[in-house]
Amino acid sequence: MRIIPAIDLIDGKCVRLTKGDYSTKKIYSEDPLEMAKAFEGAGVRHLHLVDLDGARSQHIVNHKVLERIASHTRLKVDFGGGIKSDEDVRIAFESGASQITGGSIAASRPDQFLQWLDTYGSDRIILGADARDGFISVSGWQEATGKKLVPFVSGYQKKGVRYVICTDISKDGMLEGPAFDLYKDLLKRTSILETRIGMSGVEDIEKPGIALIASGGVSSLDDLRKLRRIGCEGAIIGKALYEGQISLDDLPTLIEE
Repeated sequence: MRIIPAIDLIDGKCVRLTKGDYSTKKIYSEDPLEMAKAFEGAGVRHLHLVDLDGARSQHIVNHKVLERIASHTRLKVDFGGGIKSDEDVRIAFESGASQITGGSIAASRPDQFLQWLDTYGSDRIILGADARDGFISVSGWQEATGKKLVPFVSGYQKKGVRYVICTDISKDGMLEGPAFDLYKDLLKRTSILETRIGMSGVEDIEKPGIALIASGGVSSLDDLRKLRRIGCEGAIIGKALYEGQISLDDLPTLIEE
């Protein structure tokens, strides 16, 4: 399982929110690049970078921060927040993103999201599936859509989506543990059966149908190990790192396990 630290950006600074509420903003670093370098120094190879200004503004804002991190580290950055147009996608990739995450656009303009998926491929386009009470929320988690999480994800799975970042908004920033049951259910309901011929004859093997990246609520190394056991492809860590509940010194051991 990939370990993916998160950097959320407001005014070019590294911040964290609680449950997506902008009024709870706490600044952890004036220089996101230095934070990214610290993650890289701990053996991390991936970074989740979120443009919270972009999410509210409906267009990419902090692409210069992305460019600095991508050009001064070897981190593979997935970038999200405010990506609403072909121009936003172009800017993100030209600024150094390895992947982009589309959440609001996937909910409001599915044809455009699918066009990006077709143009750039399933390895570069991530579906953002952020849910509150089982329903998708968009626009920086400020708006409910009425779309149920599982049908939303499985529908895109059938159209070629591979990577899915799923956040239970009620868990985000709370340091009370991830939404394990939600992830188990989502993995089970998007799994695929593969028929194999083994020593005992023909058997059906259940395999993950999506590469699920868990986000929100991680508070300990045990949380990360449990996410790995239930089949998550990746896990995003934010506040637990910034508040010292998980140490950067712990990450190399976990990554190598």
